[in-house]
Amino acid sequence: MKTYILQAIRLTLVLTVLLCVIYPVFISFVGKLSKGGGNGETIIVNGKVVGYAAVGQSFTKPQYFWGRPSAVAYNAAGSAGSNKGPTNPDYLKDVQKRIDTLLKYHPYLKRSDIPSEMVTASGSGLDPDISPEAAQIQVKRVAAFRKLDENKVAKLVADHTESPLLGMFGPSKINVLKLNVALDQLK
Repeated sequence: MKTYILQAIRLTLVLTVLLCVIYPVFISFVGKLSKGGGNGETIIVNGKVVGYAAVGQSFTKPQYFWGRPSAVAYNAAGSAGSNKGPTNPDYLKDVQKRIDTLLKYHPYLKRSDIPSEMVTASGSGLDPDISPEAAQIQVKRVAAFRKLDENKVAKLVADHTESPLLGMFGPSKINVLKLNVALDQLK
């Protein structure tokens, strides 16, 4: 019995050092090598931090590209989904309201043209990215409200489209905050 207790104590000490010291130090080191030095990639405009690349923000003005809806009002302290199933009447009302808003600002669209990500919140409620298709449906509106050539805005969308990791992992995506910052700098 004494042998098993000593083995358990040794294993506990080894795992404590490994998981509470070595692993966190390693992860911290890897984080320092990433964008933002482990503190997140901040987006800075005119010397002022306007947001983080990995956290979605609310854009509701028609002259900006809109991101994916958030079930937590983009509150990073309370990241979560809505926990409402696809047959929940409240959820369906929320989705219908989002569809109605999109169709109001995009009268040239049919309901079937709307990507689902534009009317459903992500699991975290903080998704900073949209698909190229979700951005493309907004080009006409954004160009009209900013009195810009649609082709110029469409090129901006194309320029901000990120390919899948190594060309095969994940979908193509566009960071909404980065796109809107570039849009504000567009003349």
